[in-house]
Amino acid sequence: MWRQIKFETVKNLRNIAIIAHVDHGKTTLVDKMIMQGNLLRENEQTGGDLILDNNDIERERGITILSKNVSVIYKDYKINIIDTPGHADFGGEVERVLNMCDGVILLVDAFEGTMPQTRFVLQKALSLGKKPIVVINKVDKPNCRPEVVNEQVFDLMFTLGATEEQLDYKTIYGSAKQGWMSHVATEPTDSITPLLDTIIDEIPEPENVEGTVQMLVTSLEYSPYVGRIAVGKITRGFLTAGQNVTLAKRDGSMVKTKIKDLMVFEGLGKVKAERVECGEICALVGIEGFEIGDTICDFANPEALPPIAIDEPTMSMLFTINNSPFFGKDGKYVTSRHIKERLDKELEKNLALRVEPGQNADSFVVYGRGVLHLSVLIETMRREGYELQVGQPKVITKMIDGVKCEPIEEMTVDCPDDCAGTVIELTTRRKGQLVNMESANERTRLEFIIPSRGIIGLRSTMITATAGEAIMTHRLKGFEPWVGEMESRNVGAIIASESGTAYAYSIDKLQDRGKFFISPMEQVYCGQVVGEHTRSNDITVNVTKAKQLTNMRASGSDEKTSIAPPVIFSLEEALEYIREDEYVEVTPKAIRLRKILLSEVDRKRASKE
Repeated sequence: MWRQIKFETVKNLRNIAIIAHVDHGKTTLVDKMIMQGNLLRENEQTGGDLILDNNDIERERGITILSKNVSVIYKDYKINIIDTPGHADFGGEVERVLNMCDGVILLVDAFEGTMPQTRFVLQKALSLGKKPIVVINKVDKPNCRPEVVNEQVFDLMFTLGATEEQLDYKTIYGSAKQGWMSHVATEPTDSITPLLDTIIDEIPEPENVEGTVQMLVTSLEYSPYVGRIAVGKITRGFLTAGQNVTLAKRDGSMVKTKIKDLMVFEGLGKVKAERVECGEICALVGIEGFEIGDTICDFANPEALPPIAIDEPTMSMLFTINNSPFFGKDGKYVTSRHIKERLDKELEKNLALRVEPGQNADSFVVYGRGVLHLSVLIETMRREGYELQVGQPKVITKMIDGVKCEPIEEMTVDCPDDCAGTVIELTTRRKGQLVNMESANERTRLEFIIPSRGIIGLRSTMITATAGEAIMTHRLKGFEPWVGEMESRNVGAIIASESGTAYAYSIDKLQDRGKFFISPMEQVYCGQVVGEHTRSNDITVNVTKAKQLTNMRASGSDEKTSIAPPVIFSLEEALEYIREDEYVEVTPKAIRLRKILLSEVDRKRASKE
């Protein structure tokens, strides 16, 4: 059972956000904090799974995409914990989360040290004046270097322009997986209470501001029973259930409305509350037509808060209905109306996303923060039963002072020493410039400045070239002058000329032409890209030709066929691989590549034009 504690003042309240790089143990740590707060006995309700990353895609990729709210009750204090996404592509989420907290926990791996994505969120937190606590995790790992990493963190905060008060942070060492934290790296304890005590001592309580109510809507939840729920932190005054309020919208208009129910976060769920004080994070039911960034304010004297500034998109992609010969075989939702409704629903909570109508009624141009941001949306839609086709990702260009500018990224690659040369060569070919290089423990860290379009397709080539050893991360630096033309995929496609079943016999005979993306006995259609040609031109082949059976026996006619296994693309790899005249066809069961024009005659005519 939850322990009900009545919070009379904000003194017993702490709002914190957790910042960490992908896979540094953030979600594991939060799970342990919840368990420590006597809310969950280990594995009793969670079955040993991570509680926070409860979205399938998050678990598979080991990344946090959506920020979530939970709370821990410890020593009569309530600690609201907000999990932040670590990836720069989800910058829209980060900005909102930091508006709700009063301090941050920076979680760093004791071996890997500070990473570029940590830097992205940390920079935002420091600029908003949040007080940090540093947790150096995984000190039980061999080769870990907690003291060196602590120095690195100090240097990083200094470079990011932290104030003296922010630089005077407390450091906690420990292992979230083993469930202990300590003030000294070499002295393990038996619980994570040192961290909880430090949060209570170091993180400031929320400001208790008297006056008419103000609450910025920073995130949104949806319930099939009550509809949309507005979530945010009360920055002034208090709210009560059934109160009449004004919704001040981002465009300046004011709408009179009423709160039906008030809820606060407790443990992993929400409980109803009659009154919520200033500084608390709460959820409101019954407010209609709100958007993220709107303010809930006083009914009679409304005063709006400044809306949240959102990072602008850097990449666009064409989404269109699936019109291939196999449409409607796998998916439930296949029409343009379905896709439009789904994109509209996503726009409500995905702040960094924009959608515009395409050239015809069946297509939409979707703008996002990078290939990862958009591919997560496509993957989610695919799992929900949607079928769609997606065009090649394109970067957004701008005219600044009469100069054509494009998004430029800071990219960091961590690789074994002997692969450094290959990585530098691959990146400089795509107009990347090496700005820094450090080597330690037989691994090299390379830092580049590279245009966003140079990153499209780079990850898969780099992972192949370094035998899976390279770790690549990047974040947006800003818009800078266009760097010129860049080499793209330099090999052609092998295209199916007939629809039908692909036979081993024909694939075997064509293997000298290139690599195949299909297996024998797979269904293909005319115009589908079934492989990669060894040369730069596209070729059309018939993979549906079976061996002719005769009653004559010829010597050597029954030799065995040995077929190389097909190349299987993940969604991101497929998006990065395609050319301008190709689509990725995405259905719940398959990811196929195809030419936009399926007929060879049409393609020839278009190339002449």
